[in-house]
Amino acid sequence: MKIEYNNLYTHFIFTTLHRLPLISEKHRDRIEKYITGIVNNNNSQLYAIYANPEHAHFLVSRSPELSEETLASIVAESSQLFINQNRLCESQFVWQASASAFSVSKSDDDKVCKYILNQPKHHRKVTFAEEYDEFIKFYQKTLSPSKKYESK
Repeated sequence: MKIEYNNLYTHFIFTTLHRLPLISEKHRDRIEKYITGIVNNNNSQLYAIYANPEHAHFLVSRSPELSEETLASIVAESSQLFINQNRLCESQFVWQASASAFSVSKSDDDKVCKYILNQPKHHRKVTFAEEYDEFIKFYQKTLSPSKKYESK
């Protein structure tokens, strides 16, 4: 069945291999613009992005034709190649083999955009490891429903 209208917001978090601080401030904007182009060229829309030295956050409204995993793979492979070909990193740039994707409701998209764009200030108070642990704890609560529904 063809999906004519969708509202599939996903907050992605990519991490550099071994959480090494490979993304320099000098090249951050260029990397963010490239990732934005990748997303937009895949029938999706990027709303906010921030590339920290060892991780990147971005909020996307994705095409229903793409799973989170497919879009993440396209972005990771393309951006990794771009960063290495353009020597935007002092050493070999590699994303971790896994990423995180969290669904976001339309009513929270503005809040998530502000969170992503506020990364420099946020990370003056909270490390990436602490931030990531908070995400996992929060989203694990949503994975175990309080009620079990059974079909009759």
